[in-house]
Amino acid sequence: MNESPAPTRPLPSPADFGFDIAHRLERGGVRGTGDQPLGRAGTIRTPHGDIQTPAFVPVGTKATVKALLPATVRELGGQAVLANAYHLFLQPGSDLVDEAGGLGRFMNWDGPTFTDSGGFQVMSLGVGFKKVISMDENLHQSDEVIAENKERLAHVDEDGVTFKSFLNGDRHRFTPEVSMRIQHQLGADIIFAFDECTTLFNTRRYQEDSVDRTARWAVRCLDEHARQTAERAHRPYQALFGVVQGAQYEDLRRAAARGLAEMTGAEADGQRFDGFGIGGALDKSELGTIVGWVNDELPENKPRHLLGISEPDDLFVAIAAGADTFDCVAPSRQARGGTMYSSTGRINAKSAAQRRRFEPLDPECDCYTCENYTAAYLHHLFKAKEMLASTLATIHNERFIVRLVDRIRQSIIDDSFAELRDEVLGRQYGPDFARKTAAQSPR
Repeated sequence: MNESPAPTRPLPSPADFGFDIAHRLERGGVRGTGDQPLGRAGTIRTPHGDIQTPAFVPVGTKATVKALLPATVRELGGQAVLANAYHLFLQPGSDLVDEAGGLGRFMNWDGPTFTDSGGFQVMSLGVGFKKVISMDENLHQSDEVIAENKERLAHVDEDGVTFKSFLNGDRHRFTPEVSMRIQHQLGADIIFAFDECTTLFNTRRYQEDSVDRTARWAVRCLDEHARQTAERAHRPYQALFGVVQGAQYEDLRRAAARGLAEMTGAEADGQRFDGFGIGGALDKSELGTIVGWVNDELPENKPRHLLGISEPDDLFVAIAAGADTFDCVAPSRQARGGTMYSSTGRINAKSAAQRRRFEPLDPECDCYTCENYTAAYLHHLFKAKEMLASTLATIHNERFIVRLVDRIRQSIIDDSFAELRDEVLGRQYGPDFARKTAAQSPR
């Protein structure tokens, strides 16, 4: 008896991912060269649910938002989480996460997921000092910098990066193809192309070379992404974002954005980027200008993710310039150290001023911590070095930033963005600061 052939399953398709613009920021935002408002509110559609944008994405570096249950992240309003490909590759291994059913199932998170490419972490192990990275070992050769550098743990070349594990010193190799394979094994809904992250201290010539190299790597990422998508038809489609570099240079940023927007795979005919990340060296004072350059060149029908941003003033500036989603470790990292956001500015939960403050840390906050505990109790937990301090503090900080971006999204819908910006930043930093920020986002 002949067996009937097994039914074929359709390949994962880019049609499983999408982005729709619902509202545009008419007042208080930046306009592109065609006088179109760059800021917008919309919806990113993924196989594991929708993301209403603008949105802040909490960072779960090692498949966990530190100190929080996944259910807690959902309760505080997190729509998606972002994990780190570099860290999960080293521990427990991307193959193990794949065997577990992918990142979401592994960490018991049923919503959308992102993974970054690992490029920033690999590069930051190179010739770097303090919070600045540079892969050009001929730069910064002062005695101070040499003392800071110690052993160089990463080496970049045309094909990729060789690096040593920070865990045990084992040597590894990341190429665009390796990064794509790792991220496909991790199974996030949105993944990023492997790029070279530079620093403001790199020379103009080095920035030019790096942008060109990142573009060549981007083509290889598109090709490998297409191969992995075809080979892994049992998994949902994963959207690939290209990453725009170019530091502070307008011509480099615009050219990089145009190149990625027009790019198709060299081998995989028709494979294009599903969205874009904005990364690399960004001086805070130029954030809105640079994001505006990039988004003026990118196609408006695809989402834009700004990597590593979470400060209230930066969020307003970036959203006004057209960024849709953001991620940053700062809310959880600062929370674990006792630095707390509030509607009237930062609060040190460990300070003596909080010891007998028998009211919520921020009376205007609707988070679980502020609704159930006092600033005095949180102060006690930190002083007693109790683990609960990190949990309650992280709930508050993550909720504060998630809620702020939710309010910004609603203000775009209500056409009250400029008023909300002036109110929030005036209370956070003072009226003079609010006026300065408003000047970066003309009405």
